[in-house]
Amino acid sequence: MFYIENIKFVLDILKNKSHPNNMKKILVLFAFVLGFGIAANAQAKPAEFKFETETHDFGKIVLNKPVTYDFKYTNVGEEPLIITKAEASCGCTVPKYTSTPLKKGETGVISVTFNAAAGPSTFSKAVTITSNAKTPIKVLYIKGETVAAASK
Repeated sequence: MFYIENIKFVLDILKNKSHPNNMKKILVLFAFVLGFGIAANAQAKPAEFKFETETHDFGKIVLNKPVTYDFKYTNVGEEPLIITKAEASCGCTVPKYTSTPLKKGETGVISVTFNAAAGPSTFSKAVTITSNAKTPIKVLYIKGETVAAASK
């Protein structure tokens, strides 16, 4: 209805060519219609992660005994979510991820395995996820403390 009224308004302006404000009215109307179109297009939400948690604490773990944590996430955007890369901050951490595109509402998993080989100490590692999400770079963290295996 609003659109039809605007068309009638423009036609009335064009019929009355002698009025000096006709061009201004047309430009204002054009800007309004263009702005409305852009705003309507911006309503679509791109793909976006929603993680259950972005940090995991393993607590105390034994040296040379790999541990794994699954970071679960949901695509809360409108577009399919595609992870293109997952990189760990060091070679002792290996991420594996869902490589198929996830539609709105679907869930995926990024499994992070840590294998500590260096002496007893605390650790904090990052896994950087690259995707087509609204926030294209997301960083997940694992942390904990390595301890020597018990003597036999």
